[in-house]
Amino acid sequence: MNDKIPYLDLAAQLRPLRKDLDAAIARTIDNCSFCLGPDVAQFEKDFAKFIGAEHCVGFNSGTSALHVAMLLLGIGPGDEVITTPFTFVATSWAISYVGAKPVFVDADDATFNLDPKLVERAITPRTKAVMPVHLYGHPFDLDPILAICRKHKLPLVEDTAQSHGAKYKGKIVGPFGEISCFSFYPGKNLGACGEGGALLTNNAAFDKRARALREHGSTVRYYHDEVGYNYRMEGIQGAVLGVKLKHLAKWTAERRRVAHRYHELLADTPLQLPREAAWAESAYHLYVVRHPRRDDLKKHLEANGVGCALHYPVPLHLQKCYTSLGHQPGAFPVAEKAARECLSLPIFPELTDPQIQRVAAVIKDFFKNNK
Repeated sequence: MNDKIPYLDLAAQLRPLRKDLDAAIARTIDNCSFCLGPDVAQFEKDFAKFIGAEHCVGFNSGTSALHVAMLLLGIGPGDEVITTPFTFVATSWAISYVGAKPVFVDADDATFNLDPKLVERAITPRTKAVMPVHLYGHPFDLDPILAICRKHKLPLVEDTAQSHGAKYKGKIVGPFGEISCFSFYPGKNLGACGEGGALLTNNAAFDKRARALREHGSTVRYYHDEVGYNYRMEGIQGAVLGVKLKHLAKWTAERRRVAHRYHELLADTPLQLPREAAWAESAYHLYVVRHPRRDDLKKHLEANGVGCALHYPVPLHLQKCYTSLGHQPGAFPVAEKAARECLSLPIFPELTDPQIQRVAAVIKDFFKNNK
């Protein structure tokens, strides 16, 4: 068998950066700046500039950032937040953490993002925010959703956990809403060597309160103005992210190279390939194809040494943790069909053309032998 192709190869990304990463981590250790500190502060400044936002607050995870976003907006028990059932569960966790209700809206069949045509009908007097996800690295359609938010005086929270550097109409996503939240989980396009997250905003009051909430509700040590959390970003993660941020634009270009090569090689297969909207420039966090025989194709790829993954096999409205919401199968048919059919192929900046060709060849072999 040919050499295996991993679904994700973090080691390949880290090897050429190792000298710079080691030096940055050593500096943090020498300075004993383990919780927040100068490396986190510098990364916050640099990432805010990269995204085009005025303020960036580093967190210990993207989930923590989303939770604090809900608190900043005053969302609590009895409130509703409109979001998508087809994403990682952390988006809905943040809503649940404050005692509010996630109100799901089905996905758009082309991009899997929240369908703007369905948002307005989900608004009730209890609706306090709209929180779509830029899923798989592809921006959701911001203009119509922003128009709805303005019409109903609702804040927009961008869940940008998967879309570092993605663009909507030429502008990097993140500064469009009142708040955006990023994840730096190791497998993300910009990943830490551990957990990490960030909250970005142009609102100075939100920035100030977010900094207090992440540090036990305190702006002065041992004085606590409100109940807070231990959500601080570690100094080492700030140092790592500072090194890696310099490479993000190049990595995004390489991900797009891989995606476009897949487009070419798989165009004549029965797969439904990712479709990039005319107004979008996807960061291709994932390259997700669709087919009714997804599970058989997954087994075939794995049997031939090609890594792959499922994102996400059970939509949130059908998860056991959300049975209290009362949704039944069929409630959100686009999301449910996507959950049955979606398969993520290997995509990372270091993936070579021969590797891409081999992935395509294994897929074509599956369809040749399963007509």
